[in-house]
Amino acid sequence: MTAGMRALNRLAKWRAILTGWQLGTREKGDPTTDAVRDHREVTLLLRAEVSALVMLLIEKGVFTAEEIDQQLVIEAEHLERGLEKRFPGARASDDGMHLDTALVTPWMSKFPQ
Repeated sequence: MTAGMRALNRLAKWRAILTGWQLGTREKGDPTTDAVRDHREVTLLLRAEVSALVMLLIEKGVFTAEEIDQQLVIEAEHLERGLEKRFPGARASDDGMHLDTALVTPWMSKFPQ
């Protein structure tokens, strides 16, 4: 096993703590817990892989830190517009989420209780 794989395996172990933080203590095998645990693992690994890739590309001179920062603004704003379209009446700002009650109630009322 490579050093990178060992490091990723160790990082992935945090999935249990993060899952407990989100859902509380539950038995392994609970479908909700298993789904959250799997998602947390993928998110942790993806974050490490993307960070490694970006750092290598900056170090190799493919792009600068400033260029990736500018592109991150573009991509984040694009994703925000899509989320606003998917969830009418919800908007994120620097100080939190803003919800227009009349517009969010129809879709929020379908959220699990």
